[in-house]
Amino acid sequence: MLQLQTYFFFLLGFSEVRPMETAFETADTEETITSLNITVYHPEQEKKQVFRAIKFCQRQQLTVDEFVKFGRNCDICHFQFVDTQVSRIQFALQLFRPFGSSEFVFEIKNLSKRVKLTVNNVELAYLNKIILPRRCLVCFGNYKLSMHKQDGLSENFFEISFDMSKTPLWQEAVTLPIPESGAVKLKFPVEAEEDE
Repeated sequence: MLQLQTYFFFLLGFSEVRPMETAFETADTEETITSLNITVYHPEQEKKQVFRAIKFCQRQQLTVDEFVKFGRNCDICHFQFVDTQVSRIQFALQLFRPFGSSEFVFEIKNLSKRVKLTVNNVELAYLNKIILPRRCLVCFGNYKLSMHKQDGLSENFFEISFDMSKTPLWQEAVTLPIPESGAVKLKFPVEAEEDE
């Protein structure tokens, strides 16, 4: 019976008997995209609305060759802070793959001549740059930005999304130098008691 069926398909021009493929099986494989989530905080956001030009809770896709600028000037910057205390171009991010590595990383560069930028307490002066840790706290002036990178494989695009915090952002822990006693101390932010 099987030989007869094979012969029948041969006569019709089919080389083999295969079950029909579904659209799901034939669809292109989805590429994961490297993403950076940025949670922003400013103590006077309620009063000044410094983040009003930023789109929150939606992913914004950019090409991997873009030099992504943050600052006050809406004509130059991808993401704008509406505040005269912010430089026209405050800082920039660039996605790249270090030589010999398969992982994408973000590099941050301070483009402000007036305001220093700190990344996890490492101070960056004008034109200084550093690779962003997977999770970090970026600060300048009264601004605090908690950044969290998630890995992806796409060589064409990456995504940035924003959330806003109504409470101050803190670095999770700061590792201090090891004293001669050999004990490592971790300094955590301390909140004042209500009585104090």
